Amino acid sequence: MKRTVALLMENQPGALSRVVGLFSQRGYNIESLIVAATEDSSLSRLTMTTTGDQKVIEQITKQLNKLIDVVKVLDLGESDYVERELLLVKFLHESVNKEVIKELNGEIVFENNELLNIQFVGTSKELDQVLKDLESSNPLEIVRTGASGISSNLKTLTI
Repeated sequence: MKRTVALLMENQPGALSRVVGLFSQRGYNIESLIVAATEDSSLSRLTMTTTGDQKVIEQITKQLNKLIDVVKVLDLGESDYVERELLLVKFLHESVNKEVIKELNGEIVFENNELLNIQFVGTSKELDQVLKDLESSNPLEIVRTGASGISSNLKTLTI
């Protein structure tokens, strides 16, 4: 089962390396990883997706909580949450139909005589479907951010 885990960690050299190292040592895979600054310059928010059953996810969160750089861990999959991912796709101008882009809720973010760069925002599953629908248009390049998420309850990832 795919799960999204978010955590606050100290914004220090090596902190990300220790988090990733924990996954590597335990043989867990990180499917996507996003790290960004928070309103507190001493902290960063890390959002990652991984796979595992409930027992594996519990073990991951316990191990993350033991790391000295980690301030707080939240398994977003424990309750309702909102997930979004950004997808950028580059096409030759003549290879994609603009009506198809509109139908798929895409937005053209760059256009010239040769190229189109299109942006899509949605859940990971929605963007997987967008890519399937656009496969026949022969995209030149595809970039995905990975999932970001926020809980839809009073649990917050703040200190």
